[in-house]
Amino acid sequence: MNHLFELPRLRRIAAGVSLACLFGTAGLAQASIEDHHEFEATLHVPFKGDANLRAGANARYFTLEFDYQHLKTTRAVAWRVELLTPQGRVADRWYGIEKISGKPVSQKIFWNGKTQSGEVLADGNYQVRLTAVTVDAAGVPVMSGVTLNQFAEKTLNALRKEAEVQSWPMQIGKVAAPSMPAFAGLPTRASKLAAASSNAKGLVTRSSVAATGSLPYTVYYGNLHSQTNHSDGGGALTSCTGAQNPQSAAYGPTDAYQYAMNRGLDFLLTSEHNHMYDGSDSTNASASPATAKNLYQSGLSAAASFNAGHANFLGIYGMEWGVISNGGHLNILNANELVGWEYNSSNQLLADTFIAKNDYASLYTLMKQRGWIGQFNHPSTSGQFIVNGTALGYTADGDQAMALCEVMNTSAFSTNTTETESSRSSYEGACKKALEAGYHVAFSTNQDNHCANWGVSYTNRTGVLIPSGLPLNNANFIDAIKARRVFATMDKNSQIVLTANGHVMGERFTNSGALNLNILFANSAGRTAATVEIYEGVPGRNGTVSLLTSSATASVTPAIGEHFYYAKITQDDGNMLWSAPIWVTQSNSSADTTAPTVSATESGSSGTITLSANASDNVGVTKVEFYVDGALKGSSTAAPYSLSLNSTTLSNGSHTLVAKAYDAAGNVGTSSSVSFSVSNVTADTTAPTVTASESGSSGTITLSANATDNVGVTKVEFYVDGTLKGSSTAAPYSLSLNSTTLSNGSHTLVAKAYDAAGNVGTSSSVSFSVSNTVSTQLITNGSFESGASSWTASSGVISNDSTQAARTGTYKAWMNGYGSAHTDTLYQQVSIPSGISSATLSFWLKVVSDETTTTQAYDTLKVQVQNSSGTVLATLATYSNLNKGSSYLQKTFDLSAYKGQTIRIYFVGVEGSTVATSFLVDDVTLTTN
Repeated sequence: MNHLFELPRLRRIAAGVSLACLFGTAGLAQASIEDHHEFEATLHVPFKGDANLRAGANARYFTLEFDYQHLKTTRAVAWRVELLTPQGRVADRWYGIEKISGKPVSQKIFWNGKTQSGEVLADGNYQVRLTAVTVDAAGVPVMSGVTLNQFAEKTLNALRKEAEVQSWPMQIGKVAAPSMPAFAGLPTRASKLAAASSNAKGLVTRSSVAATGSLPYTVYYGNLHSQTNHSDGGGALTSCTGAQNPQSAAYGPTDAYQYAMNRGLDFLLTSEHNHMYDGSDSTNASASPATAKNLYQSGLSAAASFNAGHANFLGIYGMEWGVISNGGHLNILNANELVGWEYNSSNQLLADTFIAKNDYASLYTLMKQRGWIGQFNHPSTSGQFIVNGTALGYTADGDQAMALCEVMNTSAFSTNTTETESSRSSYEGACKKALEAGYHVAFSTNQDNHCANWGVSYTNRTGVLIPSGLPLNNANFIDAIKARRVFATMDKNSQIVLTANGHVMGERFTNSGALNLNILFANSAGRTAATVEIYEGVPGRNGTVSLLTSSATASVTPAIGEHFYYAKITQDDGNMLWSAPIWVTQSNSSADTTAPTVSATESGSSGTITLSANASDNVGVTKVEFYVDGALKGSSTAAPYSLSLNSTTLSNGSHTLVAKAYDAAGNVGTSSSVSFSVSNVTADTTAPTVTASESGSSGTITLSANATDNVGVTKVEFYVDGTLKGSSTAAPYSLSLNSTTLSNGSHTLVAKAYDAAGNVGTSSSVSFSVSNTVSTQLITNGSFESGASSWTASSGVISNDSTQAARTGTYKAWMNGYGSAHTDTLYQQVSIPSGISSATLSFWLKVVSDETTTTQAYDTLKVQVQNSSGTVLATLATYSNLNKGSSYLQKTFDLSAYKGQTIRIYFVGVEGSTVATSFLVDDVTLTTN
């Protein structure tokens, strides 16, 4: 065997799992599992071999991980790993059984480049496929005559409809790279900002060579699946190990947007679980509807407020609707109200609108009516999104509402911040099923972040194409999603676009004759394509998606009827990309070759101007696009064709307008060029100047700034270590900050000043240090409220006798007071760390005595420091009947001289033979700093 796990251990596990549980005629036993839990199986396969393993150039480890969050019973996982040849033949298999009981279980298989039978496989592109199921692990008598492989295979076969299947590519040897069409890549927000910066500095930049057809889009990258403390996310990275208790974590939507923006994302959706706005993972019977609804509205407001101050980033707030068990999670990206099913004890709905749990057909209808769009989250091929008894069941309303399908996610509970998370799950099979059912969905890839690492656990991103020249705002973003101009990429530096006969991915069109498909790929970091594939399917067939070609270009004549095509690329590092599909209605009618006729006009010269067109066609106009100075500004799909444009996005002076009209056959008519002028009041483009300073190193510190502007400063923001800490809107600009929220050590402060025109000035970075003292209490049970716990004392010393009151609570140490010769002792042993700066002993003492003398000490209490052997190192003080009084007095002593030592804090009371004296001790502390 070439794998590293221990077979006898696995056989013992297998022997303890119930065959009756697996194959009984009454059905499979299932543990009681809450709505929000699901079994996850992930597979990590290095795309290329690791020569450092010293087992050949093709050797590598396959890593399996199984997780079942918050599982309350032990379950068994049966799994099979298969190595598939480029032709689909199974070249090798491995089996295993694992126990899982709430914590992730990992397993590694070492592959030395050969099959277990010794076969050396030819160079090529292979697949490694994991199939796994989980069952109740209730034990029965040990089975005999059943091997591990047989047991696992029977289990997998019995539960094949519930199986988790993960498949990842692997390259063996040297494989020729596919030929790709020339494509320089579409502009991105980052590239546009870089170009703008270069132009502002007077630098000359080289223009990229555009792809054939000059696609008029800009690509924006982001994450459309994450949580904050509005539900079960937002967990601090130092302690986050899973879903948080709803609304308990430290970080909310604004924190998430700021973090994602700082890490280079263009957009982030915080998608909060719709059934947790009552503050519970189940149903909070005492919850207030107003509280739940107001929390949702506050999230919408947080996104709007953040976007108003950050023009180059889009914060999106929405909900993740549904549950896992017999349900399925889906994101609603643009809902302005909360949808739910939970009621409190007063029969009040804890949401704005009611949709029954798991009633996806009704939800789709509501979404269509409201104009909302959705995304299938980490979908499964079985048991989820059930309509009329069918998983991922199709409805016409659902087809209108559901625009995206997650094809790959990283671990929901990853705390990785270096974009190297290896636990990743693929859902391509479920997305294929949705496409075959008839859903017009584009692929997305997200991170389902529950910890405070929004968008950075791995390099995967969802790419969205927005017409160049249009701002990144919610309206334009939603329009792009509705148009399915989306791709999924595991590499944030990559792009994929599928085109066909002049149409771009996401489009639906009628075709006759040949269909010419082209895959466009670009990577700004030098990566290349290792494999390319075009897949073909039939919407509504509920069949199997098939591989059409392994080339980047293809010319086919589809059968009459409906078809969809999508492209998939595997890079030379194993990262994959998926284009949105193109949907084609193939017709046998003679092709429409007549282009529409179109003319353009413009009205207005400042503020909002109007671009208009008159268009007609022998069949019908489907769309009119408006180009200003050759740049697409927007489109209109219904007569009268017009577009409102903010003219301040254009320079003052002369411009040209051209309109393009399209028909269903893809014919394009272009208008004559129309000249017009813009004359706006010159905008303020001067950014404020700002300097920053900081005062204080502990407790409350002050962040300050001096800021000036040619018009006026509207706001100054203060960033510590890149994180926004607050703002000031009036001079003198300052912010008080609790420095204990920062770690001790060096930090950086940057101030940003804004003016009314949105110009931003940034200060130089200012370094400062924080040094807060951390106090540690070494005495345990110093108030004696836990009785004699942690103390060694004479009998009866630690007492709650009410004859003499404790200083606090009910217990104290009562030494002596017998009126006869008696000695009482009390001590606790502690270790004082060597690295502390101070150590202070404190206690409260009350002396009660019947002695009347004012000169003779008959009864004494000594306070000593002893070593661990009982040797007296020092007597700190001696008290006697002469110190009697009516109240407790505090006594303090510096014990810094004993740092690095283990000592005893020792009290010894000695009483004479005649008159009673009581020494009462309470609230003992030994504090180090």
